[in-house]
Amino acid sequence: VAQYLLKHIIILYVSAAPKWPKCRATVKSLFLGTVWLCVVTYLPFTLFPSPVPKAALLQALAVQTHFNTLVDKISQDPDFLGEALDRTIQADDFTAKLFGIYKTVQQEGRTQSIVMGLIRSDYMVDQREDGTPSLRQIEINTIAAGGFGVSDQLPVVHRHMLKSVGLLEESKRIQDQSRTREMTAALAKAWELYGQQRAVILFLVEDMQISKLTHRYIEKELWKRNIPVIRRKFDDVSRKGSLDGDKRLFIDGVEVAVVYYRYGYMPDNYTEQSWDARLLMERSLAVKCPDISTHLAGTKKIQQVLAKPGVLEKFFPEQPEVMEQIRATFAGLYTLDMGPEGDQTVAKALTSPEKFVLKPQREGGGNNYFGEDIVQVLQAVKGDKRRAAYILMDRIQPRTEQNILLRKDLPLKLTSVCCEIGVLGAYVRHGGEMVLNEVTGHILRTKSIKNNDAGIIGGVTVFDNPLII
Repeated sequence: VAQYLLKHIIILYVSAAPKWPKCRATVKSLFLGTVWLCVVTYLPFTLFPSPVPKAALLQALAVQTHFNTLVDKISQDPDFLGEALDRTIQADDFTAKLFGIYKTVQQEGRTQSIVMGLIRSDYMVDQREDGTPSLRQIEINTIAAGGFGVSDQLPVVHRHMLKSVGLLEESKRIQDQSRTREMTAALAKAWELYGQQRAVILFLVEDMQISKLTHRYIEKELWKRNIPVIRRKFDDVSRKGSLDGDKRLFIDGVEVAVVYYRYGYMPDNYTEQSWDARLLMERSLAVKCPDISTHLAGTKKIQQVLAKPGVLEKFFPEQPEVMEQIRATFAGLYTLDMGPEGDQTVAKALTSPEKFVLKPQREGGGNNYFGEDIVQVLQAVKGDKRRAAYILMDRIQPRTEQNILLRKDLPLKLTSVCCEIGVLGAYVRHGGEMVLNEVTGHILRTKSIKNNDAGIIGGVTVFDNPLII
């Protein structure tokens, strides 16, 4: 479309501009429109679905409601959060600022008893030396979790591709997904419990909205339920947001029932005004998705602490089967806090860096360290508290497959790839009652094995579907 328009704009300019000077302004406007069209592209995806062992996928789906419950329990435990993050907030400014907001809200007293989470737990299938697969959790995302929206349409594409090459029986293994509808149902439930029909759901978005079409897809599902949606940036909240005497949140004079964070998970998402806006929203009566305590529950440090012996027992007393299901997905996770245990972690990472991944307290992809980069980072911080800003995880040796990755400007070729299984979950709690706790679907995200880190937004990973084997 862009090439077609550009061609005809040039023809228009050549034929008309000499005769009508005013046409130059019109041509300039149209040309800028053409440039804009050139940066709109398709969702990155694989040409074919990638094989995934059925047992691994079922295991990931079966444990998701337990992870929903675990995240919610952690968010309600200030002693655990404080103790687990104590060293981290001394070493990492971003986590410290989040924790500062958390402490302020705790001291003032929580104003809202409705709590919700839209989360995604990510896994890879680790290929053991004996050839047997083992599901291992990579991370759990509690803020701005992606993997639903426009990608819901991908099963239709993959079934068509399999049929087009004669794989009719294989095409039947591609499952339809209702991820967006199910995730949106949790937002709708929180809005309903808030109890104000004229109140809106606020999407907190970034300045450059790369995933805008996916956001619109989610928004459309809410409008189907007659739930009004507005989209605002931190700057809008800072300039136009306010609380009334009951701490109800208003933006442009409109009451906000739910704040849905699609932004705010990285340090560069914030200015001083943005931090003030985040505190304003957290102090408000609006339901937050997620609230600040749930955001903290998804940090890498919490993930590492949960893997320590005896910690899960705190949250699931007398539920050994639940603990066994959760613990079975854990990879090796190691502290880098100051002390003998952290010293041992540093030593083994420096000895065999190829066996590990060094993770800071960051989301969004492209933040982790591998190989010799681990050595460089740890050599710089091994003797001081800055190392507590990181955790160390065993590096997974994933299954590899062959596929073609379709992304703008990426050459079309058969590529060795590996996949992450993302399982989506949603929950809503009202006071002490869990009114909704569901696994809402799964998504596969695939990358070339040449890439260490991952991330859709970072341009490394593409969307995929599991071909169950």
